[in-house]
Amino acid sequence: MTTTDMVYRILRGASGYLSGEKVSQELGLSRSGVNNCVQRLRQEGFHILSATNRGYRLLEDTDFLNSRELLWYLGEPRMQSVYCYDSIDSTNEELKRRLSENPADGTVAVSNQQTRGKGRMGRTFISPKDVGIYLSILFRTEAPVDRIPELTAWTAVAVSRAITASCGAACTIKWVNDLLVNNKKICGILTEAVMEAESGRTSSVVIGIGVNANEGREGFPEEIRSKASSLRLETGQSVCRARLAAAMIQELDRMRQDWPNCPESYLQEYRAACVTLGRNILVEKEGERRPAVALAIMDDFSLQVRFLDTGEIARLRSGEVRVRAENGEYI
Repeated sequence: MTTTDMVYRILRGASGYLSGEKVSQELGLSRSGVNNCVQRLRQEGFHILSATNRGYRLLEDTDFLNSRELLWYLGEPRMQSVYCYDSIDSTNEELKRRLSENPADGTVAVSNQQTRGKGRMGRTFISPKDVGIYLSILFRTEAPVDRIPELTAWTAVAVSRAITASCGAACTIKWVNDLLVNNKKICGILTEAVMEAESGRTSSVVIGIGVNANEGREGFPEEIRSKASSLRLETGQSVCRARLAAAMIQELDRMRQDWPNCPESYLQEYRAACVTLGRNILVEKEGERRPAVALAIMDDFSLQVRFLDTGEIARLRSGEVRVRAENGEYI
């Protein structure tokens, strides 16, 4: 932790003005050293007031997603394996690049922007600067490849818990990986298995999560505005992205402890939140589209469906599912 970090933490924890003398005594710094740290924080964009005979006061009116803010919420031990970026191509790709360094289980990459964000099915995940949360976590597991979709479902529950705790918003889930608020997508999840070349076994999994936090309506392309939104738009409240990102990391850490032996609460919450069940859907897989009805979430988080063209009952473990809305449009 740097000296500037320590000055920031002291000011962040104060309820009002704090004298420079008190800060210098607590840290063993000169008054000019404290002032230099304050100037660095101001240059980073933090709003710090200063008043004669009163000292400094940090205003909490900024929304930064950076290492200093995450350190406040997570503490130094957890931050040892959290990498923060202002902009990066893809947090998933960054963690995969770091695999040669043998990073610890639970290593996180989080960015304020992605220039080549990844979605499922080869799609692009729009990742504008200063409004969203783009976060990936490394999960060390030797689970068979066919169990990896379960991790996506577990992650949906973990992130939903974090959003509710941090923002007060109740999320629903569209099988298998989309979180919705008021029937609009606010979060997507991309899970990628990393295989050992020699054995062909899973060595680790990289789970990427993108959350639309503070975007305005104009932040979404016209063609998806009826389907996608942000937490700010749907709740009417701005989101502290660092607090939400920290809550996500804490829930994902809890998930790592629970996997794979404690599925009961995840399965129960997933079923209760899943808006796909009982709905007419369109299954898109391997270039084929088939209408179906979603019947149940099975114990392995697969989706049981009945295809309308043949009456066949099947289980889906992968593929794209679109839910038919009241206006007949598939979302």
